[in-house]
Amino acid sequence: MDDLLVPPGPGAPRGLRVPATELVEQFSRSSGPGGQGVNTADSRVQLSLDLGSTTALDDEQRRRALDRLAPRLAGTVLTISASEHRSQLDNRVAARRRLAALLREAVVPRLTRRATRPTRGSQRRRVEAKLRRSATKQNRRPPRPE
Repeated sequence: MDDLLVPPGPGAPRGLRVPATELVEQFSRSSGPGGQGVNTADSRVQLSLDLGSTTALDDEQRRRALDRLAPRLAGTVLTISASEHRSQLDNRVAARRRLAALLREAVVPRLTRRATRPTRGSQRRRVEAKLRRSATKQNRRPPRPE
């Protein structure tokens, strides 16, 4: 198949192009029901990409991807499995789509939280609500003897 193209997005403004030579595809028999064809057709696809050595990512993107995808990695190799379709070609396409989506999400830079202050109106509403609640509870008390 051709190179894997990841559409542009945050962290990869020009998108990513993973050369087909860096993608490793392995085929095996899918599990589950399927009749006579299930024992003969190698329709399950495992698509692997070594994030540590791929030329598709620059150093910053590589660092982000390795950090975010760490639980899914074996060393630095990311492996995607697809076996939901009966056709090997459909499973190859599904695995490539899934890999592209994972890479696109992995290279997005983290947003730093900017500290904000409550608006004057929200502070006023909070205090007024507390006063109303306090008055409600005051009115529930029995009258004090004088």
